[in-house]
Amino acid sequence: MRREFSAGGVVIKDGKLLMIKVKTLSGKFVWTFPKGHIEKGETKELAAIREVEEETGVKAKIRDFIGDFTYYFKDRDGVVVKKTVYWYLMEPEDSFEPKISDEIVDVRWVYFKEAEQMVSYDSDKKILSIIRAKFINQSEKNET
Repeated sequence: MRREFSAGGVVIKDGKLLMIKVKTLSGKFVWTFPKGHIEKGETKELAAIREVEEETGVKAKIRDFIGDFTYYFKDRDGVVVKKTVYWYLMEPEDSFEPKISDEIVDVRWVYFKEAEQMVSYDSDKKILSIIRAKFINQSEKNET
């Protein structure tokens, strides 16, 4: 079994989330959030910031830690991989328009409810649930 570590970011701007459309190993197209491998000598936080910018063109800064998720999958060679992904809530540093990178099919800002309908990975559904409970509901409570 191989071990992998990645980091990613959920970027929020004006009530919208930055999402990417990617092609999976099985050839299916899915909407998800930008993430990628943590490079040697790189912190989880810097990896998340770098990956968001590389995949979307959006420079973002970390606002909070969402959580980490570990799951298993088989790579192209059939080797089982145990992967841990560290997720961060982020906000854009400037008003950048997202751009599509080589590995990304589409990039767009979507409202939270739309994101809940678009995601297919269980981990993404859990991320959205945590964001709703920890950040959105919290800010609504602070406003009342």
